[in-house]
Amino acid sequence: MPVTSSRTTLIEVAKLAGTSKTSVSRFFGPERERLTPKLQMRIAEAANTLGYQPNLMARGLKGGGSRLLGMLVADIRNPFSVAVVHGVEQAARASGYSLIVCNTDNDPKQEQQHLRLLSAYQVEGLIINASGQPEAQLQAIMRSGVPLLLLDRDIHQLDAAVIGLDNALAIDMALEHLVEQGYRSILYASESPDYASARQERLQRFTQQTATLGINGQTLILNNAVDHTQTLNAFARRSASAPGAVLCANGSVTLAMTRSFQKLGIAIGPTGLMGIDELAWCELITPGITTLAQPTDDIGQAAVSCLLNQLNGLAQTSPTRHRHAPRLQVRGSTTPKHDPKYV
Repeated sequence: MPVTSSRTTLIEVAKLAGTSKTSVSRFFGPERERLTPKLQMRIAEAANTLGYQPNLMARGLKGGGSRLLGMLVADIRNPFSVAVVHGVEQAARASGYSLIVCNTDNDPKQEQQHLRLLSAYQVEGLIINASGQPEAQLQAIMRSGVPLLLLDRDIHQLDAAVIGLDNALAIDMALEHLVEQGYRSILYASESPDYASARQERLQRFTQQTATLGINGQTLILNNAVDHTQTLNAFARRSASAPGAVLCANGSVTLAMTRSFQKLGIAIGPTGLMGIDELAWCELITPGITTLAQPTDDIGQAAVSCLLNQLNGLAQTSPTRHRHAPRLQVRGSTTPKHDPKYV
């Protein structure tokens, strides 16, 4: 059984393994393959016996690489954030990296503090889901040689790769589905698009496409200080004569609007309800809520791969935009006559 001790050193591991401190250091660093398989086994057994864990921070300070990636998340409570953090962590772990996640609560001041913290931890790369526009701070980080990329949200005048959903395609797919189902009036519900480029792109595309398709498009921006139920109730009453549907910009909005449907006693289906982001409970709400699922695991894998390419000098000359297509999951909330196969 391993003997755990917080004071175990490289020298003690080397002594038990019958080798040098340098060899043990190589074993826990990027040069492990320079050691023979037999020596690697002896060092692993010695470290396990002594309960030794390498000091990643100390190794990073010595220039050996911390094997840490940092991730800044605007709102960890957002279902998309939870799912994409899981995708990033899985991809990082598969590549031998650990992930440090910082939540900014959509507060630009916290964002700046967390960026300073992640820099102090000597992270080897950064994935930024921005809550503000920390352009100057991120440019300084890039000049220091730390690779970074933007997740879901763009930052003005920052020459960095962006990875996320194809927002224009998502809106196109949603409108195409709703029109095919017979809805001719669409209420688009969104959180404030300020500082969130993904929300801005979706809102802009919705406005453009409803005009192009010749359907009635209305926008509702949710605000905690303003009661939106009157707008929703009036829209539902109009839907009785001309089928209308509510399109939700993300998972948080889908939850808020579902609660409002239930509070007002609005039947889901006759008044359609559809959301961007697949949520586990969407299939449990009668008659099931139609969604556009984001491929969060694929997005996480692409983010880590992009960082590792930069670390290995394989990045493209000009930063690219990696846009991923959503997957349509049709349920009863977008069948005006409650098609039995979706109930």
